[in-house]
Parts: sequence; structure tokens; C-alpha cells
Amino acid sequence: MTAPEPRTGGEELLLARISAAAGRARIGKRRATYAATARTVPARTAPSRGAGGALAYPWHLCRIWYDRCARYVRWPAATAGTVARLDLYERGMTVTVHDRIHVVRYESAAVFQEVTRHRDDPARFTTAYTLTALGGECIVLRSTSERGGGTAAWGPELQRAVAQARLPRALAALRDGERLAFGDFRLSAEEIVCGKAAARWELVERTAIRNGRVEVHVGGAGPLLACDVSGVPNLFLFWTLVERLRPGDGDA
Repeated sequence: MTAPEPRTGGEELLLARISAAAGRARIGKRRATYAATARTVPARTAPSRGAGGALAYPWHLCRIWYDRCARYVRWPAATAGTVARLDLYERGMTVTVHDRIHVVRYESAAVFQEVTRHRDDPARFTTAYTLTALGGECIVLRSTSERGGGTAAWGPELQRAVAQARLPRALAALRDGERLAFGDFRLSAEEIVCGKAAARWELVERTAIRNGRVEVHVGGAGPLLACDVSGVPNLFLFWTLVERLRPGDGDA
């Protein structure tokens, strides 16, 4: 087995800076490190309070933040972005772009996910994750699948970590009678609403993702409720709540 190459002085300094930033944000121990491509937008582009997501920030402002970020940082799937270093911790993550370190805390993160297939090669697709750092900067992280392969491991890991961190507050809010917003979806302890359509949880049979849309199937009638995946913040949190609230999985 070949021994790993020793770090350079610059790499050691960068690692120390990342660890210091994570320590100041109190996001726990480092769990994994990945590479991705990234683009960022200054804090002034986003609402001044940041986008806390479905629980901590009004949905319409969260959506405005996402739309503004998308206009500034969306780029064609074939175009390379800036190489970024992702360090995932217990309670958050750091994103290092151009030697600048951005910190994200899972408990307050709003993550939007969008999948784009390559026109010249439909078997390959790019997944973009749009989120906000503690300083208010908008960050878009992107991974591109190879032919026959899946998305990069860090994407689902990020979504799972955010869902796990935010789930206790979400369940408590539902028990207190609050209504939670996830894009066009609204969840309460009694029902799920999308636009003008609504269904009580005892009628919800299953959820699915098809053709870039989240579908909620109700009472054998097919997908009564549907919304674009890219419009649902914290998709894994939404999915977890629906699976807990519908029949067969117990209640909140």
C-alpha cells in the first residue's frame, strides 16, 4: 500500500482555518471531506435575515431568495464551475471556495435541489444544491454523474443531515398546531395541502418523484398533489414528515 503524500504548508494552513471556522460555529466533529463545483452570490443578494427554510423563515421570502440566487449562479451543465472543498461535520458543513470558507448550520439551512439531464447525453445528469451560509451568501454546489452512475455521496448526505437536524422542531411544531410550508405544499397534523387541493392524512397512500416532480398519491386517484422538486426546500425533511404522517407509519 502506498503511503499518502504529506500535506504542504499551504494545505496545513487551510485545514487549520477550516477547523477554526467550524469551531467558532460549533458544528461538531468533522465526518467527511468531498470535492464539488460551486458558485457563490454575495449576502446582499439574499434577504437580510437569510433563508432559514420551512420552519424559521416565511416561505414566500425563502422562494424569493432561491429565485434571486438561481438568476445569479445558474450555469449550463456543460460549463465548469469553481472547484470547492466540502467538509461535513456533525451539525453543519464548511464550503471552501477560492480560499474563502463559508459555514452552513444544518438546523437553520434551506436546501433546494434541482436535477438537469445533459442534452447531448441523457444518461448523465447534474444535480445542483442551492443553500445559504451563515454570513448570508448563497452557495450552489453541483455534482455531475458519470454514465451509469449515481449522484455524488455528499448530496444525499447533506439532505439527510439537514432533515435529521430539523426534524425534532418540525414534529414539535405540528403537535402545537402549526402549519409547515414546503414550496407549494403545506403540512399540518391533519392534512396536506397543495394549491387549492387538500387531503387528510388517512387518504394519502404514497409519495413518489417522477419527471422532476414530487407527487402525493391520494386514495387510488393518482397524484392529486404535485410540485416541482426544485421548488421544495429541504426535500428529505418534507419526505420524512409525509412518511410519518400518512397511514402505516404512526403519527407525529
